[in-house]
Amino acid sequence: MSSIWLSSRACPRPVTARFRTWADVKNEWRSENLGWFDDRTGQIVGAGLVLYRQIPKLKRYLAYLPEGPVINWYAPNLDEWLQPMLAHLKQQGAFTVKMGPPVVIRRWDAPAIKAGISDPDVKRLRDVEATFIEPRAFEVADRLRRMGWQQNEDGGAGFGDVQPRYVYQVPLENRSLDDILKGFNQLWRRNIKKAEKAGVEVVQGGYDDLPVWQQLYEVTAERDHFRPRPLSYFQRMWTSLNNEDPNRMRLYLAVHEGEAVAAATMLIVGGHVWYSYGASANHKREVRPSNAMQWRMLRDAYALGASVYDLRGISDSLDETDHLFGLIQFKVGTGGQAAEYLGEWDFPLNKLLHKALDIYMSRR
Repeated sequence: MSSIWLSSRACPRPVTARFRTWADVKNEWRSENLGWFDDRTGQIVGAGLVLYRQIPKLKRYLAYLPEGPVINWYAPNLDEWLQPMLAHLKQQGAFTVKMGPPVVIRRWDAPAIKAGISDPDVKRLRDVEATFIEPRAFEVADRLRRMGWQQNEDGGAGFGDVQPRYVYQVPLENRSLDDILKGFNQLWRRNIKKAEKAGVEVVQGGYDDLPVWQQLYEVTAERDHFRPRPLSYFQRMWTSLNNEDPNRMRLYLAVHEGEAVAAATMLIVGGHVWYSYGASANHKREVRPSNAMQWRMLRDAYALGASVYDLRGISDSLDETDHLFGLIQFKVGTGGQAAEYLGEWDFPLNKLLHKALDIYMSRR
């Protein structure tokens, strides 16, 4: 490949399906699909979704590429991939660019994490010896710094980024369901059986069941002290994603004695399945509806031929006194592995406006 050039024309459908529909969900942002093309063959070699958010009273924008762009991150000439993108975004009025390279640095399997939890001297996942390390990821980080990109440092929790830096995933490829279930810890297996004996039934819902989801979601938000998204967001999400593919988004409800006591949304793109949002009631927790629901969702992902079931974000805290510790404690019970991504990176195109945004976000 002699050189790479950037075009804002639409990319082929298989590359941008997830990008385009997600842009419809985020309708408060202006969106644009970008493609990288080989100038010798004209073939597409990379793609990304850009979301533009305008500064009030100014025609200047924050340009955000969630979990992207999808390019050859290990290319020795990485700057030749990114510089055309920066030039284009600046021309579009961006004052700063934020991106999330889909590059995994480290992975920890469940036994390694459990050993870290039981060690009183270990407080962070990063203090545990990784099961797998991708050395090329550190080279990517060094190249980005040399280019002037700045990494968002959040003190290690992994939630300072817009997208989580640490996620928990259950590999499904080349495994049987029995093998996957055996990978669950004893508590998870016991809770799945307890839910079954209690008569918990997990069913798939539809668009008309989203108000039931919303009620449980708002109960969860109040209990866990976060700001919930409105019902209209999930209705738009359902319509946008499922109009393009009727199996892109699913809703699951855990029902006990005729009452929905837990719910979750699941996203399906190719061989990757995500547990997206989860919610539960304050009562009937003893019948373990969340465990039953996750097991049903994982089995359905397996039946779809998925290679991975992604439980999404975790903190890297292994301190039992940390309020985020419960996230990793719950998810590590499924076996699987934790993964650390490269995190999100900023490139200030206008340093003054970028600094002002930093101050605003820290106060917010």
